[in-house]
Amino acid sequence: MLRPLNITLALISLAVTARAASSAAPLAPASLEEFPDRIIVSVKDQKLMLVRGNKKVAVYPVSTSKYGLGDYWGHMTTPLGYLQVAQKIGDNAPVGAVFHNRRLTGEILRPNAPGRDPVITRIIWLRGLESQNAHAFRRCIYIHGTPEERYIGRPASYGCIRMKSKDVANLYGQVPVGTVVQITNERLPSSGQMRKAAVANCLGGGRPTAEVSSL
Repeated sequence: MLRPLNITLALISLAVTARAASSAAPLAPASLEEFPDRIIVSVKDQKLMLVRGNKKVAVYPVSTSKYGLGDYWGHMTTPLGYLQVAQKIGDNAPVGAVFHNRRLTGEILRPNAPGRDPVITRIIWLRGLESQNAHAFRRCIYIHGTPEERYIGRPASYGCIRMKSKDVANLYGQVPVGTVVQITNERLPSSGQMRKAAVANCLGGGRPTAEVSSL
């Protein structure tokens, strides 16, 4: 008499497991069509590209972690994969404004101020969309300004994506909450790849192909 009940419970358990697995799966390429603007961060190039409609809008030099890549607790590493902008902090703050625990302190620093290395100017807080970067938000992975601009262009951060103050202020005004951010160990796409992606998007009626969404 208990056998049908056991089979039913087993099927329910399998369904729950499958649903949990699908929620932890990487962001499907087709889902990127919901995000007309996106950011690509190349660890290899130490550059950030803002893409709108599969066209390059701007490229900025950045610094990723000097401790390498990953999303492990207790490790000051930069996560890879698809993330998105979860919060933006610092509307209208002066360039060089210092943050402590995401609150303005009232102090303003010039670029390369000696002996200082706080978060400054703007904070773009990222949330992971994949299992490989699931801890990013609680690890406080940001795109943010740094006074140590002399190190921009090489790995120098403690896990975040560092930018020059003027660059992060410019980027901040162009990306809404929800913007997809891809952090990759590959190089940024070339102009030819961007043109090919734009043509493919146009021919596809506005729906990006897997090739387009992989940029």
